[in-house]
Amino acid sequence: MESIAPNIFVKNMDQTIKFYEQLEFKLTMKVPDEGSLVWAMMTNGNVSFMFQTFESLGSELPEISRNDGGSLLLYIQIKEIEQYYDRIKGKVNILKGLEKTFYGATEFSILDINGYVLTFAEHEG
Repeated sequence: MESIAPNIFVKNMDQTIKFYEQLEFKLTMKVPDEGSLVWAMMTNGNVSFMFQTFESLGSELPEISRNDGGSLLLYIQIKEIEQYYDRIKGKVNILKGLEKTFYGATEFSILDINGYVLTFAEHEG
């Protein structure tokens, strides 16, 4: 295995892209090239997320929930977490502020506009 890029289902692609731009992600791929997007990839460093509209899924894969959010937490390791936290804290819904964990990481968690929890972490050493 070489990498993982979650494909996250969303109701509003434009709002999702704007939200993730606040987290300093860049739009790197999109489908279609013109008009209303049904799929997009956004990247920040080595972290990539794919976003796809529920509508584009149609009746394929009925096992995928059509609800926002889910029983999923996306854990993202970053460097300079305190500076990153300061840059985004006024733009997003902070669920849990910066704190040091018992396993030596500094973390904070946010809720994205689709109901997904993102936890950002910096590990010592």
